[in-house]
Amino acid sequence: MSSQYKIGQGVTLLDDDLSGVITKIEGEKILIISKDGFEFEVSIKEIVPNKMLDLEFDDDFDDMINEKEKAYSKRKKQPIKNKGVLPPMEVDLHIHHLTKSESGMSAHDKLNLQVDTARRKLEYAILKRIQRVVFIHGVGEGVLRAELEYLFSRYDTVKFYDADYQKYGLGATEVYLYQNSKHTS
Repeated sequence: MSSQYKIGQGVTLLDDDLSGVITKIEGEKILIISKDGFEFEVSIKEIVPNKMLDLEFDDDFDDMINEKEKAYSKRKKQPIKNKGVLPPMEVDLHIHHLTKSESGMSAHDKLNLQVDTARRKLEYAILKRIQRVVFIHGVGEGVLRAELEYLFSRYDTVKFYDADYQKYGLGATEVYLYQNSKHTS
């Protein structure tokens, strides 16, 4: 059935007041670009040929196709990895990652365990000269986050800020460790 249509052919939608030119055919799915440059995908059963459109789009059709192909090629590229930049060490401070059972632990006990774990992991990162650490603390009421910020502020060689929102959301803090000077605890 798709053999009756070809790329560059003008078509009109049966149930809509839309028409355009075919830019791609994939089995029963047809990709159409309208006169305004909008692309939409339809089923082959939803369109009919439109001879007038073939002529109307001939002048600019190649330019529009090239422009769309450039946009697609830019969009599909993988992000460039920075050579020499190591991913950060991640420390998940959610309580269920730190203990097998939290039964019998008060909120204060849980908080102390989380802050002690953060302190140990930070000291480890300093010792091993790890430059970046992401502490995943969750959003909650902000008590753990405040405690972590207090802990991090006690180190001269530490700078901290919100971690990458796209990767971690709001519940993570990234710590950058300067490697040149001594720290204080």
